[in-house]
Amino acid sequence: MPRTFFVTGTDTDAGKTFVTCAMLQAANNRGLKTLALKPVAAGADMTPDGPRNDDALNLMSAMNVELSYSQVNPVLFAPPIAPHIAAQEEGRRITVDRLTGFCRGALMTRHDLSFIEGAGGWRVPLNDREMLADLAKTMNLPVILVVGMKLGCISHSLLTVESILQSGCQLAGWVANQVDPDMSRFQENVEALKRSIHAPCLGVVPWCSEEQRSNVVASVDLSRLMV
Repeated sequence: MPRTFFVTGTDTDAGKTFVTCAMLQAANNRGLKTLALKPVAAGADMTPDGPRNDDALNLMSAMNVELSYSQVNPVLFAPPIAPHIAAQEEGRRITVDRLTGFCRGALMTRHDLSFIEGAGGWRVPLNDREMLADLAKTMNLPVILVVGMKLGCISHSLLTVESILQSGCQLAGWVANQVDPDMSRFQENVEALKRSIHAPCLGVVPWCSEEQRSNVVASVDLSRLMV
């Protein structure tokens, strides 16, 4: 039976897409059929095929099930700003019901493992009443938290974990992703998080250059997700 997870982060630059792509590639290496969705994205470049978001394109490159761009990223705003503000400025309205419909339609494509990636952190507003976190709750999806490892990440992580659990969602696991190459006491912070977060650590990703990014797949462990 296919497994689907919602990927969120401690912040907007925690590395959700980077880690999700690594998890997709690790699953591909195990012979699994994979796909990923980015239901809402803010920030687009114009291409010959129309406006496109880099995160969505990266997910499409990493997954091995073929979907159209509009299936992977059904709601796209041009400016890289909070989605609810972008929607207000464009006179559009995003709802959890609409996003749920998009996601469930795309997930009907045959696959073994899929990820739905959020936008920004956990408590990102969609409109005056709903958060993007409500999508995970409505779809009853277990959550994977990507921790952007930098100064302050312990508080950000524990607050996010608390909010995920208060929402009634399951925390399936978390990944430590070093976003600050000069972070002091990186390993000590990872160990503190391992003691404080009562969910499996699915990987510890040290900071790496563009040339080293292909090695990140070895830093994630999907075995806890596939039980």
